[in-house]
This record gives sequence, structure tokens and C-alpha cells, in this order.
Amino acid sequence: MSGKTGAGVTLNAAAGVEAPARPRTTGRIGESVARPDGIPKTTGAFAFSSDLWADGMLWGRALRSPHPHARIRSINIAPALAIGGVRAVLTADDVPGTGIFGIEHADQPVLAADVVRYCGEPVAVVAADHPETARLAAEAIEVDYEPLPPVTDATAAADAPPIHPDGNLFRHIRIRHGDPAATGDIVVEGDYEVGMQDQAFMGTESGLAMPTVDGGVELFISTQWLHNDQRQIADALGLAPADVHLTLAGVGGAFGAREDVTLQIHLCLLALHTQRPVKMLYNREESFFGHVHRHPARMRYRHHATADGRLVNVEAEIILDGGAYASTTAAVLANASFFATGPYKVPNAAVDGWGMRTNNPPCGAMRGFGVVQVCFAHEAQMDRLADALGIDPLELRLRNALEPGDTLITGQQITGTAPVAELLEALGEYPLPQETDGAGRHGSGGNGAAGAMARPGGAGRTADDSHVRRGVGYAASIKNLMFSEGFDDYSTAACRLSDGVATITCACVEVGQGFVTLAQQIAREVLGVQQVLLDPADTAIGSAGSSSASRQTWMSGGAVLAACEGVRDKVLAYVSAECGIPPTELSLRDGQVISASGLSRDLADISAERDFRHEIEYHHAPTTEVDADGQGEPHVSFAFAAHRAVVDVDGDLGLLRTVEVATTQDVGRILNPQQAVGQIEGGIAQGVGLAVMEEIVLDGGRVRNASFTDYLIPTALDMCDVRIARLVEEPEPGAPFGAKGIGEPPTISSTPAVVAAVRQATGLALNRVPIRPSDIALHPDRNPRRS
Repeated sequence: MSGKTGAGVTLNAAAGVEAPARPRTTGRIGESVARPDGIPKTTGAFAFSSDLWADGMLWGRALRSPHPHARIRSINIAPALAIGGVRAVLTADDVPGTGIFGIEHADQPVLAADVVRYCGEPVAVVAADHPETARLAAEAIEVDYEPLPPVTDATAAADAPPIHPDGNLFRHIRIRHGDPAATGDIVVEGDYEVGMQDQAFMGTESGLAMPTVDGGVELFISTQWLHNDQRQIADALGLAPADVHLTLAGVGGAFGAREDVTLQIHLCLLALHTQRPVKMLYNREESFFGHVHRHPARMRYRHHATADGRLVNVEAEIILDGGAYASTTAAVLANASFFATGPYKVPNAAVDGWGMRTNNPPCGAMRGFGVVQVCFAHEAQMDRLADALGIDPLELRLRNALEPGDTLITGQQITGTAPVAELLEALGEYPLPQETDGAGRHGSGGNGAAGAMARPGGAGRTADDSHVRRGVGYAASIKNLMFSEGFDDYSTAACRLSDGVATITCACVEVGQGFVTLAQQIAREVLGVQQVLLDPADTAIGSAGSSSASRQTWMSGGAVLAACEGVRDKVLAYVSAECGIPPTELSLRDGQVISASGLSRDLADISAERDFRHEIEYHHAPTTEVDADGQGEPHVSFAFAAHRAVVDVDGDLGLLRTVEVATTQDVGRILNPQQAVGQIEGGIAQGVGLAVMEEIVLDGGRVRNASFTDYLIPTALDMCDVRIARLVEEPEPGAPFGAKGIGEPPTISSTPAVVAAVRQATGLALNRVPIRPSDIALHPDRNPRRS
């Protein structure tokens, strides 16, 4: 027995001594634990991949095609080699191995040999003593191109001559659910379009490759998936995977764009050729050309409903522009097709999705991964249907909200949590931002400096209060968690306990999502220790998979949890053997092994006697591929969110200001409240950006705005207030601690909510994002008197 004394010590009756009370372990699950990299990043002390340096280092640079489609007649590298300080100029002829790469399907050449298929495709790489010398050498390479007609329309690509040996179709998905011919009392149709969005991370692509004495290569890189990069490098350069070692360098944001290989193979190729360390650092223009973007989409929808607003049937056709190479188009298309009907009960559906190859820049992963595009369309359809039925848009969504046990259009039953109705109800109950009368109405705040900044158009004093109209819009979404369609998704982690300190080893890439904090919280929760160290993420341990698809909390969090539990069990077995107490009667708490019978042993002392280590490969529940009708169980779990946007619009000028976005979200269990809020705020910022300003402008396959001067993203002055109306905590069965990934849902339905608010304010259809001022001011259906 043990008891408390007034002096604040714990009496161990079995030992007959008093010991000081142990301080409680802090920084556990459920607490707002500060990021270990927070202060270094804030003060500028954090080392990003762009800060890498090595003695004798060379600088790499790529020469890129100025044409979206052309035949390469010849390449003359002699002028580049004649420049002093140039150490290598390499073309496709210098690439060993397969010479091709791809995250899911290898179809992209390391360096274009005979044909270039998009503007910006690498044709040659150089290494030189100085970055400016490398730039001049790349510009000195003479390439004789024969321009070819580019295929830049994804819809026309199906009938165009193939631009790649694999053809112009990446994938076609066909979903037939229930009776696809079923009709309803009310039918609404619409055509929708989503532009190409960039991930717009702050830190451009960079890395450092170093040759090893055994003929291999060491790469320090900012990426999202170390082991997939390793595989692609090895295959492309004819190396064994064991000869390619990757270590994660500091990542300056990702959002999907770092899931694909960019400069990794070029760096290793140059380092192996020169036998010198080589660094590459993209400028912003190179970054726009060098990485994948969000897929542009064209969608056609037809919704059928009963007279009282129950969905009967949804028909949809979805065309995604995948650009020149495969990347993850097949998987993005799957998500777009599988979730084409949103978080609603749909008894019948006919959905067809096509991912097409064009001579536009390659497209791949970006936050929301295909669901962003279709959510914009299906939520616009719900608003059209509500208008046709004379039903409140929020009420229509509530009448059709998915629940646990419901069946999706893929035939999969929801076996986990699905609090869609609760999300919508909480959003509807949340107070709207206050409007004031007179000069400050519509939230414009009067005629002073603050009031001017609050108007559409900002301080330019372009908007007049009397012309401003306010709109309110709602949207809801569903998104899968983790990889799908039978992919054997796993993560590897190890935990070592020595001298009372836990060390976690995992190749999970920290891209800003907070895994470095979560791993420490898990170890403290399970082991009861205060000090937790994280080894650098590298390929010395097994794969942790990609930091994408809202998967790392579940997958790598699950791996760390299992590894820590393995160490805990070994510690308890060790103490049990020493003390003769069954392991079931022992537990770890606040740095001690304790028992109900009064045992109390210091964990630091125990782990000084010997180290305890456990490594595990954690897998989630299996999924299946879909059949020819798109039926199966392709997903593990789902997350839901709802958004309400309030927007002020000056219709005469086509200017708008997003006043507020309120949100409710299904989170399973919150593991770190502060990080959860940060994920939600950041995701909504990207959703607002897509709604009103973010788009890569293409002209005949050429990017016309490859800079942050011309590609606009929301700044602090553009960003609205974000209000969290409710975070619904219903633990998800099978998930570590019951938690769901939080990062993607905020981006998905925030975009259609903003557009719905603009539609309400203007009365215009607005079937394309981002909304441009001309889409409002010059819309043929606009009634100036309404605005």
C-alpha cells in the first residue's frame, strides 16, 4: 500500500521508506505541446535543405525546354564545356539505368532524349564551381528543336494523336451504383471547371548529393517520401537501392508537390559523374516548372431528387488534365470519382472519370487530392437543387447527410464515425459576423483606414459601401484517409529506451504537419518518460510511406505507438522476472515502474542496466480494388468537414472580400489542440486562395505567371477570420488513439463555401474557380442594379 503525506511525498509501505513524489510527465496526448522546431524556425536558426553545404561542393543547374511539344534534332554541349569552372554537362546519353522515373508508373525521362512533352522539361544538366557559372553554362547549350503541335485541351486529348508511347489516357474509372437510369421529380444540371493551382510552398526545391567511396551516393533532400525517392533514383541510375542513402533535410512546405521526384536524380547523376558533392537550389521560376500542380478539371453533373429534397440519382463526368506524365493522376482520378457525390446518401449513381495526358505541365498530388475539384461541383449542384426546390441549402444537406452504416457509391459501407449532420447543425447554429449600419455596413468598418482595408479592393478606396452586398454560403465534404485500392500501406518505427530517455526512429517526413511533436507525445503517453529524442529521418530504417493522404497520424503514429508499446512490454517483463510480480500487475507512470502492491522502480535505473528496443512495421486494415463497375471496399476510413463562408462583393467592379470562414470538422480525437487549429487555418487559406485568386495561367502549354508577383496567394491582408464552430471528437475504430488526419478537409469544402457566398451576393452562376473580377463584373447575366 502507499499513501500521501502532508509533505507531498509518496509512502511505499512495502519498502518501508518515503520517496519524493515524481513530477507528472507532461507533453502527452491531448496537450498543446510546442513544436521542437518552432523556435528555430521562428528565429531563422533552423537548417532547411537550401542551407546545405559541403567542402568542394559544385552547383547543379538544369536546362529546360522552352516548348510544350517539340522534337530534339540535336544538342551541342561544347559551348557550355568551354566555360571556365564547368565540371560536367550531361544529356540523356549520359544517364545509366532505365533513365526513366515516376512515383506510380515510370514514364518520364530523367532527361529528354528525342522529344520534349511540356514547357520546362529538363533536357540537360550541368555542374560548375559557382551557381552563376552553372546558369551561364546551361544557357550556352545549343538545342535544335522542331516544334510540334501541342495537345493542351484535356477534352480533345482523347481524339488527338498520342504524344507518348503509353497513349493519352492515364485512366478511365466507371462507377455504376444502384439503378443508374433512376430519375427524380427535380433535375438540375451544371458544367464546372477548376483551374490549375500551385502548392506555393515557401522553400523551393533543393538538395545536396555526395558520392560514397563504395560507388553509391548519399542524398540530403527535402521530400515527402524518402523510400520512394530512393527506389526511383536507384532504378533510373542503375544502382542497387542499398547504394542510395537518403537523409531528410529541412522541408520548407510541401502540400503534395514534393511527393514526386524533381531534382533528386539530377543531383545524384551529377555527383556520381563528377565524384564531387553537388548542390541544386531552384529559384521560384524553376520551382513552378519543376514540380507537379493540382489537376485542372472539367466536370458535368446532373442531380435527380424527390420533391421533398431526397437525392435519387447523381450522374457525373469528370475530366482531369494530368499534363505530360503520369505522376499520381490515376489515384487522384480515383478519389475524384469515388467521392463525386459528396457526403450524402445517393442510392443510384453513374460516374465516369478520365485522366488525360496533355502537353501541359505535369499534375499530381496536392492537398485534397482530387476531392477538391469534385467538391466544388457537387456543392454547387446542391445549391442549385435547393434553389429549384425552394429549400434552405443547409436543410437540403441535412436531409441527405451520410450516417454510419450508409453505403457509398462504391458499395462500401461506412463502418466508422460519420457525424455529417452534427457538423452541419453546429455550423448553422454558429453566429454570423455582425453587420453594422450606415457607412460601415456589410462589415466595411467605415471610411477610416481600417474601414478602407475591410472593403473589397482594400485601401485603394475602389469599392463604395452602397455597392457592396454580403453573401453567405455553405459546403460539406468527405475525404478518404490514407492510401486506397488495395495498396499495402505501412510504416516502420523503432523505439529505444536507455537511461530513461526514449529515442524514436522513423522515416516519416516532417513537412510541417507536426509529426515531430506527435511522436514525442506518443512516447511520453506510453512510456511515461519526459525526455524523448527523434533520430533523423533516413532510409536506414524501413519505409514510413509518404507524408500525404492524411495518413501519417494514423500510420506512422500507429507505428510509433506499437514500437513504444513493445518497449513497455519488454520493460515490464524484465521487472516481472526480477521481482516476481506478473506483468499484468505492473505499469509505467511518470518515469517509474509501479504496481498495486507498492513496487516503485525508477525507469532510468532500469534502462541504465540494459537497453530496451522494439521495431515494428505497422499496417492498416486491408482494402480492395474496385471492379469494372467501380464497386468494392477501396478505403480504410473517412473524414468529414463543413464550412460556412461570409463574403462581401462589389458587383460593379467584380471585387470581393472574404469576411469569415467558419468550420466544423470530424477529427476523431484531438491529439494536439494547437496543431489542430494550425492545420485548419492553413488549409482554409489554401481553399480561399483557390476560390478567389490562385491559378497557374497557361497559354498554349506555356506557364505565364511563374512567380509570386503574378501567381497570387492570400497574404495576411487577404486572409479572412477563421472561426472553429465545433470539432467533433468521436474516436475512430481502429485508429491510434481514435484520431483522424486533420490537414486535408479544411481545404476541400472551404472553396465551394466561398463561391456559394459570392453566388448568393450576386445571383450569378459562377461555375469556375478561381473567380476572376471579370467573371462577376462582366457576367452576361449580371443585373447592375442588384449589385
